Amino acid sequence: MSTSTTPICRPFSPRSNGRHMPIATTFTCYLQYKLQQPARASTTTQRPAKTDEMTISITGATGFIGRKLVQRLVADNHKIRVLTRSMSKAKRIFPANDYPGIIIVEEPEWTKYIQGSTAVVNLAGTPISTRWSPEIKTDIKNSRVSVTSKVVEAINAATIENRPSVFVSATAIGYYGTSEGETFDETSSSGNDYLSEVCREWEANAQKVDDTVRLVLLRIGIVLDKDGGALAKMIPLFMLFAGGPIGSGKQWFSWIHRDDLVSLILEALSNPAYKGVINGTAPNPVRLAEMCDRLGSVMGRPSWLPVPEFAVKAIFGEGASVVLDGQKVFPKRAQELGFKYKYPHVSDAIRAIISS
Repeated sequence: MSTSTTPICRPFSPRSNGRHMPIATTFTCYLQYKLQQPARASTTTQRPAKTDEMTISITGATGFIGRKLVQRLVADNHKIRVLTRSMSKAKRIFPANDYPGIIIVEEPEWTKYIQGSTAVVNLAGTPISTRWSPEIKTDIKNSRVSVTSKVVEAINAATIENRPSVFVSATAIGYYGTSEGETFDETSSSGNDYLSEVCREWEANAQKVDDTVRLVLLRIGIVLDKDGGALAKMIPLFMLFAGGPIGSGKQWFSWIHRDDLVSLILEALSNPAYKGVINGTAPNPVRLAEMCDRLGSVMGRPSWLPVPEFAVKAIFGEGASVVLDGQKVFPKRAQELGFKYKYPHVSDAIRAIISS
């Protein structure tokens, strides 16, 4: 025997207001009506994630800047492809147990992994703070210019679906040349010395990237942290009470804390307003003597033993210009874009570095 159930509700709409129905029946029908309606999209604006997950290919990842950048990107759950010329070095710096998601790729395979990446960061370059033999000068240029060319060729060869949308390529404030009295920002012209020449070629190759790719050229200053760069050489001398400025100490020192530089790179990756040339320096350059005074003060050591110019030239030859000559560079574009420096003053940066 079949039993039919007569629905207690006639077609219900909010406009009917349930007229001619008992209150209980009206409420039941209203619930039934609501459950039958298709789900409506929420009109509440969701706060976006700080940075959408990206797949980022990085040259120079094993270097002083690259190591810190990889750490930050991994902490933010991005997928990292380390493009290296030394698999053994990269595996030593990024052991699989500590960096399980990282893919390490040697140079012949770079193209395959660049294509399909969301972004590429190019930090490759042989250190310049050494004696410049003809061979070293060739390597200084090729490690920047040639690598950049290879990266750009790989990006441009990709189909539009697989092409990275952002290319952040390092260059250097050496682009501007050196000066005691002149100040420089992103609109300043290039100098006429060897490093200026290298930087011009470096940037020119990066600018060959396809127009569909957002290009950011970071002209990086002197990067400060304790495990690399200039400070790593200076701190031991100050510990031994043998610290002091190099040469006259009057040369300008356009610096940036490594954490701020990494934050600037992260902004360049995620913020479409970042494009073209951006100086990677802090907003308050100082003369080298002041920098050494601040370092000595924080460490409780005097800055009293200058390194004479002739000694620096004897050790570094033509490469002495890196430390004996300076430039006063301001990050005009970064400030216009509203970038917030954690360490705008060198005393704050040094204090944080020494106490870490």
